[in-house]
Amino acid sequence: MGEGLGGEADPFTSAPYTLMNYKLIIRRAVAVFALCLPLSSFAQGVTRYVNPFLGTATLWLPEDLGYTHTETKRAWGAEVSPGSTLPNAMVQVAPVTMYHSGAGYQYEDREMYGFAHTCKGHWNLLHLPVLPVTGYFYPRNYASHFSHSREEAHPGYYSVFLERYGVTAELTSTLRCAFHRYSFRPADEKQLLVDISRNNGRPRRYEIHQEDTRSFAGFQDGEGRIYFYAVTNYDISGVEMVQDQSHKVAIVDFRDSRGERPLEVRFGFSFVSIEGAKANLEAEMLTQSFDEVRLAADNTWEKLIGRVQVSGGTERQRGLFYSCLYRTFMWPALRSDVNGDFIDERGQRVNLGFRYYTNPSFWDTYRNKLVLLAMLSPDVACDIIRSITDRGEKRGGYMPTFFHGDHASAFVAGTWLRGVRDFDLQRAYDLLLRNATVPGRGGRPFLDEYIAQGWIAEKDTTNVPTGDEYKAAVTKTVEYAYDDYATALIAHELKDRKNEKLLRKRSMNYKNLFDPSTGFWRGRIADGSWITPFDPYYPYYAYQYREANGWQSLFFAPHDPEGMVALYPNAQAVELKLDSLFSEPWRAYEAWNFTGFLGNYCHGNQPDHSVPYTYYFIDRQPKAQAILNTLMEKYYDMGEDHLAYAGMDDAGEMSAWYVFNALGIYTYSPADPRYIVTVPLFPEVHLTVQDHDIAIRRQGEGLRITSIQSGGKPVDGWFIDHSRLLDGGLTVVVE
Repeated sequence: MGEGLGGEADPFTSAPYTLMNYKLIIRRAVAVFALCLPLSSFAQGVTRYVNPFLGTATLWLPEDLGYTHTETKRAWGAEVSPGSTLPNAMVQVAPVTMYHSGAGYQYEDREMYGFAHTCKGHWNLLHLPVLPVTGYFYPRNYASHFSHSREEAHPGYYSVFLERYGVTAELTSTLRCAFHRYSFRPADEKQLLVDISRNNGRPRRYEIHQEDTRSFAGFQDGEGRIYFYAVTNYDISGVEMVQDQSHKVAIVDFRDSRGERPLEVRFGFSFVSIEGAKANLEAEMLTQSFDEVRLAADNTWEKLIGRVQVSGGTERQRGLFYSCLYRTFMWPALRSDVNGDFIDERGQRVNLGFRYYTNPSFWDTYRNKLVLLAMLSPDVACDIIRSITDRGEKRGGYMPTFFHGDHASAFVAGTWLRGVRDFDLQRAYDLLLRNATVPGRGGRPFLDEYIAQGWIAEKDTTNVPTGDEYKAAVTKTVEYAYDDYATALIAHELKDRKNEKLLRKRSMNYKNLFDPSTGFWRGRIADGSWITPFDPYYPYYAYQYREANGWQSLFFAPHDPEGMVALYPNAQAVELKLDSLFSEPWRAYEAWNFTGFLGNYCHGNQPDHSVPYTYYFIDRQPKAQAILNTLMEKYYDMGEDHLAYAGMDDAGEMSAWYVFNALGIYTYSPADPRYIVTVPLFPEVHLTVQDHDIAIRRQGEGLRITSIQSGGKPVDGWFIDHSRLLDGGLTVVVE
């Protein structure tokens, strides 16, 4: 596939471009994009503050990474796409600058391989990439260079100029459809390249054919089979498969296509059938112009994120806030058609009367993002719970898990207890209880050990490389304990006293891996002895800890913070441990999923995101706020282009962390319908939550909270209940 910018390499994979070449690219980058994009007729409200490029850059400098980068692969960025999408949509029109690389787009890249139509940011998806082309090219070498100076992104809109072909590509979308508008040079014949044989799922089966004079259709496999039906504004002269020695693509040719009139292609998509894709297109987009679809997309985003109105703050803070708020509504993604049909876990076409969604990224987003989703999009949250319940009932009776954790329990409990209840709690509970009590394929890994002894044993070994896979036994143990607590909350609601008692007892299992001699949570081998030697500074991918070291695995018991700190001799010991966490320097270990350090605290990954609040429980709240302010100020527009997160957004978790802390409330225990109160970033915020208009106000400046009030009355302690927040709002007095 050509030489590209980094020498001979295969740009369709995670190409081994050198660090030197990437630094050269960065030095050649155009001026930094402002966090607040220019006001246009399509963005008159809060959407004007959203910068979809935020999070697309990668960290390279040692002062940002915490180490000197020597590996050929990139460290994790936020792994987000600047392309067009709607909240929790089926379609994400994602520009692709590299396959098998996060969301497919990296800001430092300079070649465009196409515009795909599904994207999460986890090295998967990118269904049906297409690219407008003209003239001569090889199937293995068709990418076009582009410049950020001729690139633009807003909620529901993306545009870029393809230098190789002289084409301005504009993209917008609806829930299930994508609208492509391509402005060619008048003298050029217009063609559309469909990279039908490639996406991140390495499809083995695909099909494309002409339907009639101005339409073509087909399907492509790759983490689900996606069907498409496309309508063009030019007559199609043919759809041809073209192949060279290394790759195969489809070319859609158009009759009498020279001239100034842009090529417009409207795509309908479905995970059910071509007929479903066509029906989705007819229902959502077929009769609308490009500008009408784009305006509707902006209005959709404005209606959602405009439910939060901030006053005061700087332009940068408002840009960060609304960009992060926008990011929290990308996933889970819709999978049912406009008529309600979807393909269920058994591969059957069904229609159950709700919108069917993909699984949430439970290990990441249960901490905060799924709570925000339930607050601002309660109908979507309920349909997601219906979806995972249906999926669990058809896949062995276990509620779906994700990657390493369980955590649907916290989502279901937290949603129900916040009064969002348009789903069958008993059906969800039956699955969650099975996850917690019945070992088996599809449930919690190593549950038999956890039940038998109250903790999971780790392998007895030494010199473990960072990337080796083991049990992540410490992390699993403490997180299973929290899941047990969350499931116990549901048992209480359903008056299942026997299992509530059992699960509450097991929720104390987090104590079983606390080592009082070191003050760390630490792995044990099968005979119960501590793993030796023990180095709390060394990071692991899955040995003892999941994507963390011993420091980053401190203080995780959101359901029992007082009991957690009581494991230490006194409050001073806890304070010393916390102070050391945020001040002991990272030992320059290079691990591509560990970035963005404050001492040994790693904001670039999720495991320690709740740790700063531990200061509250030893009466050192101002210290917590100092940490939170630093993280909000310095860890969300990092790098030379000021477009990098400290680490991976993980389907919106990193973004939701910022949003909640900027509001002055955080989901310390997401299963509980309450929030720990922090110092709001803005002097006044108005939210619309569950038909309640809520005001959150900050009085004064400083780090120390001196008073918390709701409805004119004092709030006892550091937490405010969800119901009280809805009824009385929140006033935080600080000095």
